[in-house]
Amino acid sequence: MKKSELIFNVLLVPIDFIMIVIAGVLAYSLRFSVEFSSLRPIVFDLPFMRFMEIVFAVAPIFIVLFAFTGLYSLRSVRKFWKEIFQIIIGVSAGFMFIIFVTFMQREMFSSRFIFFAGWFFAVITVVFGRVIVRIAQGWIANKYKLGFYRLVLLGENGIVKTIQKEIKKNKILGYKIVRKLRDFKIGDLEKIYKDPGIDEIILCSTNIKKDRVQELLDFCQEKNIDFKFVPDMFQAQAAIFEMQTVSNITLIEVKRTPLDGWGKIFKRSADIAGSVFGLIMLAPFFILMAVAIKLDSPGPVFARLERVSRGRKFRLYKFRSMVENAHEMKYDEDGNLKPELAKLNERNEGPLFKMKNDPRVTRIGKVIRRTRLDEFPQLINVLKGEISLVGPRPHEPEEVAKYEKRHKKLLTIKPGCTGMAQISGSSGLDFEREVKLDIYYIENWSLFLDFIVITKTLLMYLRGDRSAC
Repeated sequence: MKKSELIFNVLLVPIDFIMIVIAGVLAYSLRFSVEFSSLRPIVFDLPFMRFMEIVFAVAPIFIVLFAFTGLYSLRSVRKFWKEIFQIIIGVSAGFMFIIFVTFMQREMFSSRFIFFAGWFFAVITVVFGRVIVRIAQGWIANKYKLGFYRLVLLGENGIVKTIQKEIKKNKILGYKIVRKLRDFKIGDLEKIYKDPGIDEIILCSTNIKKDRVQELLDFCQEKNIDFKFVPDMFQAQAAIFEMQTVSNITLIEVKRTPLDGWGKIFKRSADIAGSVFGLIMLAPFFILMAVAIKLDSPGPVFARLERVSRGRKFRLYKFRSMVENAHEMKYDEDGNLKPELAKLNERNEGPLFKMKNDPRVTRIGKVIRRTRLDEFPQLINVLKGEISLVGPRPHEPEEVAKYEKRHKKLLTIKPGCTGMAQISGSSGLDFEREVKLDIYYIENWSLFLDFIVITKTLLMYLRGDRSAC
């Protein structure tokens, strides 16, 4: 999902809240207007500030009910009249809730007119707010070319023409067809991926051989491309599949992870909160570590290590625990381990390098690596959005280059400061076992699972458990 689409979907929440409040103000103002009060005298006492307290108290209830009616569904393809119908249902449910609470408290609302006017204005203002968001989103998308999904259609049947026609007719789908291919080769898709780019691929043909479909799926997972296909009648729906319809054609999207849409927003919010809290609490410790590292050996306080996140390189921050030119001592110009270190590698299988008595480690480095204190600066990467608090281990480009196809699923989400492998005794795990744990995390992510991983990591720190080092 594109950031612009996420932003506009998140923006709907505060806008709906504001529209509900405005609806309350309009209903109150109409009832207390001179013209209306002359027709129907006011026989009750309801101060404006007291009324606004009630409005602000019940407005969040409408937001929750809107969520249950699907008004915040991400990438929901629905016609606008259906959205209006959902708004009416949500607003009506909100006012029914107010009636129920009022009845249970054995109270009567001061003005039935304000109540029914509030319902009417709530429908009007919420619809109006969403129209404004749609117009703004469309204007920004057209002016700055944001929010469109660059789509490649694969196949030679009538389904391709049907989908193409529907996309042209219904701009709200947010697609821009960049290529239509009757037959496909991964090399051709690689060229399209580089220019003009691919965000989503729809496989419209149902008679493609399984090995070619698997090859296409591997390509999409490696490049973080959304993959959908038109199923035949015998293909079952799996747990990480999601169904959509375009002009009565059923599409199944292969979900890389539950970490999409609102899941991504919740996880990013937790990352920001956790990293800010951690950096503030650890600020004195950072100063002490800086002094200790500087006194121990020449070089910077932080090591900026090249790692890979979702197929892209970034610099991972750690307290420097090795000599300044440690990376040059490890690899030759071709990205291979130098012979003097390769023969000491304790991981005989897989692309990773592990050595207990690494000669490149400094004196203070031995202490902070054993206790994993060198990893605290990764909170800076978390705050920057390059990694997450929980996720697969971030690996070096030279290690990622040796991944097999099944390993590349680890690149579909951000790596993490800690993860399933770390709390399972990462120093003793072989690479394949580590991959299986991380893939389980990717396919079964939840905020509760993140909480469990972080809690276990903190307990291991407190116990001085070195199994995660």
